[in-house]
Amino acid sequence: MGWRRTGGEVPVLLAALLWGTVGPAQLLSGTTASPVSVGACRMLLGGLLLALFTVRGAGLRTLWAPGVRRLMLLSILVTAAFQACFLEAVDRCGAALATAVTFGTVPAVSGWCAHRTTGERPGRSWWWGTACAVGGIALLLVPGRTVRADVPGVLLGIVAGASFGVYIALTGQLARRGADTAAAAPMSVLCAGVLVSPWIAAAPGGLASPRTLVLVCWLGIGTTALGYWLFTGGVGRIDAATAGTLSLAEPLVATVLGVALLGERPPAPAVCGAALLLTGLVVVSVTPGRRSARGPLAQRS
Repeated sequence: MGWRRTGGEVPVLLAALLWGTVGPAQLLSGTTASPVSVGACRMLLGGLLLALFTVRGAGLRTLWAPGVRRLMLLSILVTAAFQACFLEAVDRCGAALATAVTFGTVPAVSGWCAHRTTGERPGRSWWWGTACAVGGIALLLVPGRTVRADVPGVLLGIVAGASFGVYIALTGQLARRGADTAAAAPMSVLCAGVLVSPWIAAAPGGLASPRTLVLVCWLGIGTTALGYWLFTGGVGRIDAATAGTLSLAEPLVATVLGVALLGERPPAPAVCGAALLLTGLVVVSVTPGRRSARGPLAQRS
């Protein structure tokens, strides 16, 4: 495919754009179902579709190789933590704020993990892009008349972001140890869904409503199956720090959709924050060929 010849920035960015619809879709649906139960259904549906269309027997066997099984277990755990904590944060804080907090945590965690595990040093464009992104997210968090921070929700968003940052680094580690990442992603999602599935029995209320069923279908098919497929196809061709920063497109999309569809009216600092986020994405996307060539993930590919 085209992106495999030109680099992984485009599919990772497209995945982030899809993921940016998660929070707004959850709120637009008006579902009364538990966010954790919705997340479990999302993972089960999306993971099953991914596994059916992408997993092969040979790839599945690589996930049980020595040195890979422990990483896969960690991948499943952080995937479950991300899904559950993120949807709960959206329910508490709203789409724009929860998404901004979550993905504002990602680049720092993914870059730190990459440095600790591989010695990978982010380039200058990553530092500048991340500085713009951090500043933008800080402005998004400035309280206004229509923005009210919920402390537990913010903490859940931070946990979700840290989980996703660790997942990015684990994806690179799995690739370097010979695991088939095309099999690792769907199995992580599917097994995470199984891990969280008891919550469906504990809190089944609202799951059978038409609104919730439509929401689960979009989250499972569009944002999970397609989103993870795009992300997996691109993340192996760029360094982990860049992947984390590109994922910041998600809070930008969530903010735009929050304004356009949910009637959220962010104050001037939040508008400036969204502009800074976009600036960071532009900065980190400069000279993709040279940056990709430097990253250990690109060398592995």
